[in-house]
Amino acid sequence: MEIKLIRTERDYGKALERAGEIWDAQPGTPEADELEALLPLIEDYEETHYRIDLPDPIEAIKVRMEELGLDRKDLEVCIGSRGRVSDILNRRRPLTLPMIRKLSEKLGLPGDVLIAPYPLNLPDGEASNKQAVG
Repeated sequence: MEIKLIRTERDYGKALERAGEIWDAQPGTPEADELEALLPLIEDYEETHYRIDLPDPIEAIKVRMEELGLDRKDLEVCIGSRGRVSDILNRRRPLTLPMIRKLSEKLGLPGDVLIAPYPLNLPDGEASNKQAVG
């Protein structure tokens, strides 16, 4: 077992290949120990070189609504009145923590996605990257 830092794409490819070879290793075996040491190195390399940012919360809500066949009225139980739903989906008002909790449960979206900052359309036409949660 030779474990080394993953610095290049070639190292990364070799590490993935080796992880695939020993993926089903039985706990307590040298291969299982090797896999346990190798996976954090792979994850670190991927986080640095292949990082995927979280989606925009409002876009994630809209996509999930479409996937589930929901309309704006279906979100009233999570967000409030029809006007409030409209304000949220049109970015005139930020999501609040209670809304995020209810939307996460109803839509099956991770909280990490819903709490991410997103731009708001402020009344004077300026956009803001701030999202208030409270």
